Amino acid sequence: MLPACIRPDGHLRLIIFDCDGVLIDSEGPSCRMLARELRKAGLEISDDEAVGRFAGKALTALKEEMQDQAGLTLPADWPTRMQHALVELMQSEAETIEGAATMLREIAALGIPYRIGSNSSKLEMDAKFGRTGLDALITPQQIHSARDMGRPKPDPAVYLSAAKSQGVNPQDCLVLEDTETGAGAAHAAGMACVLLRPLDLPATSWPGLLRIGHLGEFVPLVKRILRSQGHGT
Repeated sequence: MLPACIRPDGHLRLIIFDCDGVLIDSEGPSCRMLARELRKAGLEISDDEAVGRFAGKALTALKEEMQDQAGLTLPADWPTRMQHALVELMQSEAETIEGAATMLREIAALGIPYRIGSNSSKLEMDAKFGRTGLDALITPQQIHSARDMGRPKPDPAVYLSAAKSQGVNPQDCLVLEDTETGAGAAHAAGMACVLLRPLDLPATSWPGLLRIGHLGEFVPLVKRILRSQGHGT
């Protein structure tokens, strides 16, 4: 059964945005930094390979993967150390995804509340939004951090927390994600999801999963959903 937010008889009441790869272009710099650190620990990986392998993964999960699958020995505080390094990196290198600010303004103009649900910490998101100016469009109360909750995606907790804070049913939420990990979290939360990914790249499919190839396609998609539900746009 499709989530209510994309059914003609349903209601779209909340949009939840992932941060990295959706609003902030930080995956490349972050993954390259992690690659440099992991090469010091003995992992043979290029910067380009790291982007494809590490994007969307929580630092705790990445540490476990590197130890279990790559045989690396990493200190217990490695995720915390990397988190501090990422905050510093984002203060100088974070950039917006093209069209992100315009999209947020257009969603607000449609009268749909939105929140942010990310594996990044709130400190890291503060750095990203502050550097890029998105803090003018996103309040601290709209930010939800899976890392700070201790339950990173694909655990659905961060999305369920956003819905609860807004006072809406998960079935009435639409998530915008760019990774399989995040889309899996949305699916587990019982939410519809739009996957932002070039359409020539493979992706899983399930009821309630929609796809777009460019951020500029998101608002027109939302407008079509609203029209199908009898809302004028």
